[in-house]
Amino acid sequence: MSPSLVCKGLRALARDVFIYDLQDFDTLLGGLVLAAGVTNTNFYTMVNIIINVLPPGPFFLQNDNGTTVVRDTQPLLPGRYFIVADGTIQVVLTRTMSIQSGTQTGSFRNQVRERDGRCVAVHIFPLAYEHQWLHGGWSQRITIPAQRGGSINSVQNGLLLRNDIHQLFDLYHFSINPDPDNEGIAGTSLDDPQRPLDVLLQWHFRQDVLTNMRGAGEPHFEHDFPPGSDIMGDIRDGPNAAERMEFELFGRLAHHMDINSEEKQDEEDEQGGNVSDKG
Repeated sequence: MSPSLVCKGLRALARDVFIYDLQDFDTLLGGLVLAAGVTNTNFYTMVNIIINVLPPGPFFLQNDNGTTVVRDTQPLLPGRYFIVADGTIQVVLTRTMSIQSGTQTGSFRNQVRERDGRCVAVHIFPLAYEHQWLHGGWSQRITIPAQRGGSINSVQNGLLLRNDIHQLFDLYHFSINPDPDNEGIAGTSLDDPQRPLDVLLQWHFRQDVLTNMRGAGEPHFEHDFPPGSDIMGDIRDGPNAAERMEFELFGRLAHHMDINSEEKQDEEDEQGGNVSDKG
């Protein structure tokens, strides 16, 4: 994908569901690309994420015919939907977080692989957002400490995904909503104490909704650069260049940081063992 196509609003091009305030038909508040399995109840949950009603109060949705959309398990239909509320409707403004990188550890990768099998270990709450992880109190949710590194490297903040799916997860092209009210299609109940925490999956789901549904959607970033391409140049010419550059550099260097950290720790462990033997 060329940089000229990586533009604000690209996520909205394929939308077939559109959201408006009943009092303002001209301003698009958001929308989504309708996928199989999305119900009316799911839609209410997602709309509640992207808007604020001031003063706080309930809202409901109407379709183009003026019929109230019931919160039920019926499949959501394509079309325009209108938010009805007594207060003023505002779109949530912020999602993007400044990047302050944490340090990835091999023990995180190994623990997730031991729990789930093969493929690539991915942080649910991105490692690059460790500053927000700490200041937002997310570390207090962890009950299984990380073997090395900070609490963000706990196995409870990890999933094992195929490499290409890992990239889609990082870009919020899909997410996992652990809400027990969702209609299940297939799957297994997880009772392993090391399983990913629901609150972290809910956080990622919220970021996914804000990224894709709010307004025209956030910029779509290229991630599958062909061999020989000018990766840094494409990023500089694209949207949110500074943030994207920092995130990309961290992601590509994390593996090398991981290896160096593990080798250094192994050397220290060996030296410590030698000292104790002499004693």
